[in-house]
Amino acid sequence: MRTKIEFGFNKVSRIDDLADLAKLFFPQNKRHQKVFLAIFIELKYADSQFFPSLNWICEKHCISRRLLEIVRSKMRSLGLIDHVSRFNSKYGYREGWIFSNRFEKSVSNLDKSISLFKAKTDSKQKMKDRDLFKYL
Repeated sequence: MRTKIEFGFNKVSRIDDLADLAKLFFPQNKRHQKVFLAIFIELKYADSQFFPSLNWICEKHCISRRLLEIVRSKMRSLGLIDHVSRFNSKYGYREGWIFSNRFEKSVSNLDKSISLFKAKTDSKQKMKDRDLFKYL
């Protein structure tokens, strides 16, 4: 069973909806895809896109607590969702879960980095690039 996330250009270009996104992040695992969709859609349509807790999703969608924690953990490590501390004034000192923009920013930075790496700048950069082979 394949569980690695693959961001090949073919797969990314074929993403049409949330189900395709779920398949990209959780390949070959329908149960994890279902939990991902439940968290994402419920958070999307929540008031202010904020949840004090994700536990009620287990009961509403008949999902085990362990499965919810596995998917929530992966979503957080990817930078899709984030936990807000009760010390955060932006959210009224409430503790809970929100959408994060870390994943979007990192993908955007990757795009910029690749463009910069492909650009020819000067002879010093050429020497640095060629010297990289010595360190690998």
